[in-house]
Amino acid sequence: MKLAIGFAVVALAFLSAPIFAQSSLLDSVDLQSADMTEAEMTREELVSFLETAGPSPVLENKRLSGLDLSGVDFKGAKMKSVRMNYTNLSGANLSNVVLDLAWMLEANLDNANLDNASLFSTQLQKASLKNASLRSARIVADLSKSDLSGADMTGANLGADMKNQSMGLMRAVLMSATLDGVNMTDAVASRVVFEFASMRDAILDGADFNGAELAGADLTGASVSGLYMDGADVQNTTLKQLKGQDDMVGLDTTKNLDEANLD
Repeated sequence: MKLAIGFAVVALAFLSAPIFAQSSLLDSVDLQSADMTEAEMTREELVSFLETAGPSPVLENKRLSGLDLSGVDFKGAKMKSVRMNYTNLSGANLSNVVLDLAWMLEANLDNANLDNASLFSTQLQKASLKNASLRSARIVADLSKSDLSGADMTGANLGADMKNQSMGLMRAVLMSATLDGVNMTDAVASRVVFEFASMRDAILDGADFNGAELAGADLTGASVSGLYMDGADVQNTTLKQLKGQDDMVGLDTTKNLDEANLD
């Protein structure tokens, strides 16, 4: 029987599991249950609560899936384990918000502000974050098949969490994600999974991609001045028309460079 409980445990297991096993972990949760698809508050009730709750409002474990919360100001809210699957959060202010262990499958976060947000073990598969701002955010989330076209991730930290090795290697997963035109200047993305991601014309200057998994990714036209690549896997990775390629660090120590698609 599928369970609609234990979201924190499942989310942590999901981020630490091998890629090939993650789908089976999702199978342990009933994604069609009321816990995952329905809301316990209306937009009006939520906005009224936020307006009267003062700084750092607490919305932990709330069910807010499917609501139109576009433009809502959540700044500084504590939203651990919230469920916002299929929720419209376009243009919302989620800066400094704690969204650890949250479920946000296929959520719309276009043009949202997530600066300095905490997204630890957050489920954002197939979410849309086009032109969203995630400057200096901490992101140890699953963003597989998500769309971050034009997003600003300057200074964001997506790198592996080396303090939680007992849980397995926890890091951001962006498998088959769209990152065309994303700005990841000075971002930390060590050991992050970018397999089959589209990163055309991305700005990666000064970013840390050491040990990143880039097999099958497309970095055509990316700006890579000062990009650290030591130990990254570039099997079948497209590395053409790069800007600042001479200033990359560690390209010669990447894995499977002989199988990359180069100019």
